[in-house]
Amino acid sequence: MSKTLDFFKIPPKSAWKELFSLLTTFGVFVVKPIVTPHDSYQEFVIEQLQQHYTGGLLVLVNKDWLLISKLWITNLTEITTLLQDGYSVRGPAPRDPASMLRSFLLFLLTKPEIGITAWVDELYRVPLYAILSGFEPGDVPGVGTFYDFFTRLWAASEKSFKLRKQRRKRKPKKGKKGEKAPTTTPGRIKRLVNWMMNHIDRQKDLPMDRLFQFFQSQILAVSARFGLLGDMGTLGIAGDGTPVVTAAYPRSKPSCNCHAQGLAKCNHPRFYSQPDCNSGWDSARERYFNGYHLYMLTAATSPYDLPLYPRLHPASRHDAVSCVVSSVEFSQRFTLGMVDKILLDAAHDAGPIYDLLLHQNIEPFIDLNVRGTKNLETDSDIQISPDGIPICSYRKKMKHDGVDHSQKRHKWKCPMMKGRTTNTCPKPCSTAKYGRTFHTCSKDNPRLFPKTPRDSEKWKLIYKRRTTAERTNKREKIDYKLESGRHRSTKMWYIRIYGIMMCQHMDAWYAHLKEDLKDLKQLIFPQAA
Repeated sequence: MSKTLDFFKIPPKSAWKELFSLLTTFGVFVVKPIVTPHDSYQEFVIEQLQQHYTGGLLVLVNKDWLLISKLWITNLTEITTLLQDGYSVRGPAPRDPASMLRSFLLFLLTKPEIGITAWVDELYRVPLYAILSGFEPGDVPGVGTFYDFFTRLWAASEKSFKLRKQRRKRKPKKGKKGEKAPTTTPGRIKRLVNWMMNHIDRQKDLPMDRLFQFFQSQILAVSARFGLLGDMGTLGIAGDGTPVVTAAYPRSKPSCNCHAQGLAKCNHPRFYSQPDCNSGWDSARERYFNGYHLYMLTAATSPYDLPLYPRLHPASRHDAVSCVVSSVEFSQRFTLGMVDKILLDAAHDAGPIYDLLLHQNIEPFIDLNVRGTKNLETDSDIQISPDGIPICSYRKKMKHDGVDHSQKRHKWKCPMMKGRTTNTCPKPCSTAKYGRTFHTCSKDNPRLFPKTPRDSEKWKLIYKRRTTAERTNKREKIDYKLESGRHRSTKMWYIRIYGIMMCQHMDAWYAHLKEDLKDLKQLIFPQAA
């Protein structure tokens, strides 16, 4: 037996069962959920699998063992402790919250394209699904029980952020082919960054904080312990947005009777069924859509492209605006390590974003969005190209010649120098022995002169991991069918996203512990060995 499986060893008798039996004997009825240790769940799985899958009528195939292994190593016990205060002291005994969450994750791992109602039918139809969830076959929760559980995961009485009664929403501008829609309000990013920097120490409570609290303490912490997120002391993250289609068109109804009076158009507010959604431009599909703009922060140094923090924005919101909000919220809540660098695409290339990230002591690696071909003038005869490289008076790009760490500046040398003392320029602009030199300082313009030069090998090595955010979004939307959810509330979309993120980490745990889990079948069915 491997050392990893020794960690999951099952005791002969569970302490929680003894406590429940003692309380029942003395007439004390416990209606709050009781914390069920993970080893008790494993004991239940062994007992039920041996009872139902050893007679020959029901069999397990290789795909089933993949599910068994993933849920075997996933400890969800703490969700019961987190939600205990949300249960009443009266009424019937509730379902185990850990089993409810486990069943929801199993639903996303197996049938993400169906709804909760159809999933309850699957729990009745397939005994294995009920057993792996933590329920006895035939004794599974109903649809309403699942939605009651989801409500307890959401720390707010309202299902959405905005009020349902709003003015009509307009479509944003189209982007160019293959490009994202442009920002419609110039200067908005700068105003938002200034406000964020003044209020960065004031954390605002959000309804999904309860979800992130559990996700960070029980999922991210395990991945960090396995080394699947990279060095937590110098963590690198990547950010990118993706459209999430929730409906074919905005659903709304009037709040007035203008139509009955023969008025075809009016400017009165309307009631929206999805108030947090609006219309946006999908540059990949090249069409308008109605829904959210999901901005995802991902561990850039993770070999499994593991997600860290999701944020749902209106569909019309630009990546740069989403990045400002998401990065500040994440930095206020993340406690497992220190973020050292962030990798972003050219849509985030705005001066205020550099200022915000440097204010948070995060080094930005952002691809330059060249806005023109005109060079910038300096106080001397040296000009600066749109990509931040000094150009000498002979109109040649100068060569990078290292970093002066004492003064935090970059040194550039004459491009016509051969060796250390030979100048091949027909019109040398300096009589210096080593040729013309020029210095650029990051604090003067962090956008054009980043701490790590864009043409350096270090930059290329780090920045090539930026696509990890795109692969994360692909897994969520394609592999786990994120957009198959037919939800009308922001609450349910967040719960679905966090569930999918947990499944992504479970997949990584299984890949990391695959060799140690080879003995699991022998542990459950020792007589078959």
